[in-house]
Amino acid sequence: MTVTTSRTPSVRNRPARDSGGAAARPVWLTGLLATLAGAVVTEVLALAARAAGVPMEAASPGAKEAAAIPVGGFFGGVVFWSVAGIVLAVALARWARRPARTFTVTTVALTVLSLVGPAVAPHTAVSTQVVLAVSHLVAAAVIIPPLARRLSRVRR
Repeated sequence: MTVTTSRTPSVRNRPARDSGGAAARPVWLTGLLATLAGAVVTEVLALAARAAGVPMEAASPGAKEAAAIPVGGFFGGVVFWSVAGIVLAVALARWARRPARTFTVTTVALTVLSLVGPAVAPHTAVSTQVVLAVSHLVAAAVIIPPLARRLSRVRR
């Protein structure tokens, strides 16, 4: 009778994981991946709001009436505005003394400022204003942390 045992290495003998995965990724690529995730999440939020009966019509300041927000509009808006955030992150990674902190403070302040738009949107249902504001917060919550983490690993 023979007994076969499998030998698994102990935790102590296992090779260390490469923790450089995200840190080795370029800042712009981290931003792009975070942007795509944020855009998808906010578009799903918008689709759920539509399904719940929230009217997806909003007006810009000075407009005479609200215009329909098309399907894909949230996705496109997140991608458009995130390009500025990626450019900011790349610039801070190169020139800022504390890029993660500067990026976080700046983008959180810009996110708070972005909430003014939905709050004052004329000819826009309150439910739509709420969805727009929540979408700004959700996009920021998905996009800012990965970029800030990546910027915290910038070597000086």
